Amino acid sequence: MLTFANIFEAYADELPAVTAIVQGDTEVTWAQFDDQAGRLASLFKANGIGFDSKIGMFMYNCPEYLTTQYAGFKLRAVPVNVNYRYLDDELLYLLDNADCEAIVFHSSLGDRIARVRDRLPKLKLIIEVLDGPSANISGALSWQQVQTDHQPVSRQVRARDDVYMLYTGGTTGMPKGVMYSLGIFTEGFLAFYSTPMGRAPFTSVEEIVQTAKGMQAVGGQGVAMPCCPLMHGTGVWLGALLPHLMAGKVVLSESRSFDAHEMFQTVEKNAVSTLVIVGDAFARPMVQALRERASTGTPYDTSSVTTIISSGAMFSAETKQGIFEYMPTTMVMDVLGSSEGGMAQTIATKDNISNTAKFGAMPNMKVFAPDDTEVVPGSGVQGIVGVSGDGVPRGYYKDPGKSDKTFREINGVRYSFPGDMATVEADGSVTLLGRGSNCINTAGEKVFPEEVEEAVKTHPAIADCLIFGIPDERFGQRVVGVASLASGVTSAPTSDDVVVFTKTKLSSFKVPRQIVFVDLTPRAPNGKADYATARKLFEEDIS
Repeated sequence: MLTFANIFEAYADELPAVTAIVQGDTEVTWAQFDDQAGRLASLFKANGIGFDSKIGMFMYNCPEYLTTQYAGFKLRAVPVNVNYRYLDDELLYLLDNADCEAIVFHSSLGDRIARVRDRLPKLKLIIEVLDGPSANISGALSWQQVQTDHQPVSRQVRARDDVYMLYTGGTTGMPKGVMYSLGIFTEGFLAFYSTPMGRAPFTSVEEIVQTAKGMQAVGGQGVAMPCCPLMHGTGVWLGALLPHLMAGKVVLSESRSFDAHEMFQTVEKNAVSTLVIVGDAFARPMVQALRERASTGTPYDTSSVTTIISSGAMFSAETKQGIFEYMPTTMVMDVLGSSEGGMAQTIATKDNISNTAKFGAMPNMKVFAPDDTEVVPGSGVQGIVGVSGDGVPRGYYKDPGKSDKTFREINGVRYSFPGDMATVEADGSVTLLGRGSNCINTAGEKVFPEEVEEAVKTHPAIADCLIFGIPDERFGQRVVGVASLASGVTSAPTSDDVVVFTKTKLSSFKVPRQIVFVDLTPRAPNGKADYATARKLFEEDIS
């Protein structure tokens, strides 16, 4: 059976001394990874937590996060990602909605756990991982004590249709748990390896282990660094689970906010081969760090980095060009995807950079017009992106209404519709317009914020920006935004300057009528836009 736990256990047996996780000076081998997860799983099992039980993970990036997830996989339980930025009400909502029976948390976040625990009757266990002083919560168990007091749980048979679940960030409402069949989910990620090899899909754990051993014998161990939070899909899927499927090493940063200089220092120290980021929010600071370091005459050694994988936000052609200026041999894989499934991707190299937001469509991806007919290539019609196949999620946890809207059939085929809008070019490629829920309707014209943001960010003085609509008596909505300045800018542009500049890039109805400058454009830790905060900053400035 191809599940993460079965594969990881095989690596613990076959490659026990090989490093699985690194953070700073801490290294965890595959044998230790398996042993620690087994001991935690033993505690869970002793407290009646097992098949289909939900286990919350309320931590920053750390080895314990991945170990908790693995412990859940071992028991056929369901690990649940919990956003470490959540305050009391948000935290209470998610833990209650997910029916969490246990939660593993960093002690620095313990005050929030203490305030909500009594309102969570299903919560049986709370386990504290020290990242400073203990939160001193009554009944909380110490991670270290759990490891000392318990022996690894016995291994068990698992099923292909066990549930895997990832909670969305709630950008289109309250957070929702997206449910997958674990075996199908695992097989989908294994295709990242089998397809480029030109081989048939893997059918056994033994095949996978032998392939991993062969790859390491020829090219060494793959080393991946998720630069974004593990609590989000891009970080944990592409930055941890994907490399671990081939016995790769996962390197975690020590800082809790993205620092491009620290990232490149970590790359040099660990010979990182794959960086996982979220679009321009990460890539633009990377270019700045590369430029700053190069100006000293001792540029960063990035020769180990063969691939940069980005997903979850726009990665502009201009920023990719900036990356290639300093990392000319690196390949960039730009993935169009969401918590509800992957849809398309594009590969860029120094000599082959496609336009911003242009993707090669996967065979199971289509773009549908409002009447559910397929958009004709080259027609210019805007449609919604749908993806079919075995990898389509089962639905949202405890929300059949939203499930029916997002996962529905057309002509007998079941599709996932996360909400991304696109056009189909004459060559069959897809140009992403943005998320439909963020679309601005101004005087009957539809404006997608992402398109405007990319245009504004080409201004040499602009580091980042977010665009959104505000009420307008005449036009229904007016296009406005907030922006932050690039490092080293000595002559700051005015709002009018940016508006005039953008008029050279876009149709007039798309151009923002006003830009408010802020110290830092608001984004979540995973780089995704925080439009609510941006709108609040704008309103405060103009009030």
